[in-house]
Amino acid sequence: MAKRDYYEVLGVSKTASQDEIKKAFRKLALKYHPDRNKGNEEAMNKFKEANEAYSVLSDEQKRQQYDQLGPDAFEQAQTAGGAGGNPFGGGFGGFGGGGMDDIFDMFFGGQGRGRGGREAGPQRGADLRFDMEITFEEAAFGVEKEINLYRDETCDHCHGDGAEPGSKVETCPECHGSGYVRFTQNTMFGQMVNERPCSKCHGEGKIISNPCKECRGKGTVKKNKRLKVKIPAGVDNGSRLRVSGEGEAGAKGGQSGDLYVYLYVKPHKFFERDGTTVLCEVPVNIVQATLGAEIKVPTLDGQVTVKVPEGTQPGKVLRLKGKGIPSLRGGQRGDQLVRIKVVVPTKLNEKQKEALRSFGEISKDNISPEEKSFFNKIKNLFK
Repeated sequence: MAKRDYYEVLGVSKTASQDEIKKAFRKLALKYHPDRNKGNEEAMNKFKEANEAYSVLSDEQKRQQYDQLGPDAFEQAQTAGGAGGNPFGGGFGGFGGGGMDDIFDMFFGGQGRGRGGREAGPQRGADLRFDMEITFEEAAFGVEKEINLYRDETCDHCHGDGAEPGSKVETCPECHGSGYVRFTQNTMFGQMVNERPCSKCHGEGKIISNPCKECRGKGTVKKNKRLKVKIPAGVDNGSRLRVSGEGEAGAKGGQSGDLYVYLYVKPHKFFERDGTTVLCEVPVNIVQATLGAEIKVPTLDGQVTVKVPEGTQPGKVLRLKGKGIPSLRGGQRGDQLVRIKVVVPTKLNEKQKEALRSFGEISKDNISPEEKSFFNKIKNLFK
């Protein structure tokens, strides 16, 4: 059975931020948690499924691999690589690699003990995805395309600071600029010291009395961006290109995300492809196949003259060296394979029919070894 898409499981888009993914998982985990659904096998399965999806999508490295491979291929790769065990038992996985800290974060609102990655500091911008359709020839030889992105960019008015130029930005007196405050809470595990976003500065670590009028204190604004993307020669359907730093702008001085361009190659009317090899089929008539001929064959570089040998049989393959697809790694071009299709005429005039009858009479005693073998098998069958 095909694996369900992890984004579909959590109910988020493929461009969802880590915060959106986390909120979606928390909602599902609370809804289907075993303690709330004792004896409900369906809820248990949905809880496991949501946790599995979150464990992958909350890890940037795993998420990039999942986006590149797709659900089924990713599962095979994980199986082949030996996925890590479950620290809690019952098949719930590792909660995105955070273990116990993620459980505390989910149910107690804290950041866990000793957990890093506070959001008060610089935050990297989100990665973007752009789907692009290109022709067979563009995939073969490469092309430069101009695309339009609608993305977050650093506000030019406040330069990403979030405050109106000239206004004062104060360090939050409650959290002293960290963005988080510590608190003690009694839980089923005992007394725990956790952290939560500062309520005074909302986790920002600073207080802006006069927010920027352009970005309203966010530090980024949505803009259209025209961008040229160079497609290298030899890409194939499903190839993914990474354009560093062309994703969403980072917050609080963080670096920008990356842009991932997914390529979809339009089917060609005449050519097919197998790696760097170009495949095609060319029709010839029985006279050309029997006597041999020179025919015109289309290639990616234009038409070339190809010699069809005398006595060519249907399905014979002719090889055109170096007329295939360039290697993506910069090596030599592949070949083009031309499969010969012998076309039998369906409408003949009387003169043509008579000529074929005469040929048949003349050829009675000129039987090929294959034909002799066939007729001998027929004779033996009816003895």
